[in-house]
Amino acid sequence: MNNDANRLIVQEVAPRDGLQIEPVWVPTEDKIALVDGLSQAGFTRIEAGSFVSPKAIPALRDGDEVFRRIVRKDGVTYVALIPNLKGAERALLAGADELNMVMSASQTHNRANMRMSCEASLAGFSDIVALGRRPGVDVSLNATIATAFGCPFEGRVDEDRVLAIVDAYLRLGVDGITLADTTGMANPRQVARLVRRVLAVLPAAALTLHFHNTRGLGLVNVVAAYEVGARRFDAALGGLGGCPFAPGASGNICTEDLVNLCDETGIETGIDLPQLLALSRKLPALLGHEVPGQLAKAGRNCDLHPIPAALHAAA
Repeated sequence: MNNDANRLIVQEVAPRDGLQIEPVWVPTEDKIALVDGLSQAGFTRIEAGSFVSPKAIPALRDGDEVFRRIVRKDGVTYVALIPNLKGAERALLAGADELNMVMSASQTHNRANMRMSCEASLAGFSDIVALGRRPGVDVSLNATIATAFGCPFEGRVDEDRVLAIVDAYLRLGVDGITLADTTGMANPRQVARLVRRVLAVLPAAALTLHFHNTRGLGLVNVVAAYEVGARRFDAALGGLGGCPFAPGASGNICTEDLVNLCDETGIETGIDLPQLLALSRKLPALLGHEVPGQLAKAGRNCDLHPIPAALHAAA
């Protein structure tokens, strides 16, 4: 068995998607420490921040400083979410390795999230791709399809529409595509069906799946996608996150819960789970509230408890 071909790649998104809706300001130093800790835990991809308007997402207004001051580790791709050409220019100046553009499959959600039609978003992406392909510019380009599995305003999203957007992205010349279940509306059978169709036109190395656990199906959907050939998945430490423009969209799938699932079922990730748990257990103090992840609370299966004293006494 080729372990590399079966390895599950986790892209950590807590520094961006996880922190974007937190009501408390996370100091820049703490953001940098979080990214640096994740770099040391074995991740090969980290979405370290975004370059959106500070008015739209004030929690991430220090993206430039974060990208400039993190300790870069060889072999780690540091990804930036960018909404437009201006954001792309800022991200390149700050040293982002990859730019992630986002457009919704749903017109209504795209207008709520990006303040423009899908057609206008695609037109803007052309300018960003042109920037990324200029001589001397060394950056990867990823394009996300938000609400790919369902929209909180429009409901079901036609799979043919998603495939049409995949085709449009490929014609633009992007390097990778993300299918995002922005509000946790996906189910395993739907996921397997759509991922099979996308993998018919896109190699697994260029596809990322982004699931939310809004309705408790996040990890089940990962398994469904993995079993039909997907190999790269977004996840957030502690299960943080959620889209500010999607009603009811609770957190992303939890990174340590996902890595534990892989460890328990023999799927290689290359991520140090004890280090991950140590990072996750710092989040409640950092954010001022408990986080959704389960493993940090329950511990791993191998973390056994002492035999109750009463049993010793009875013996």
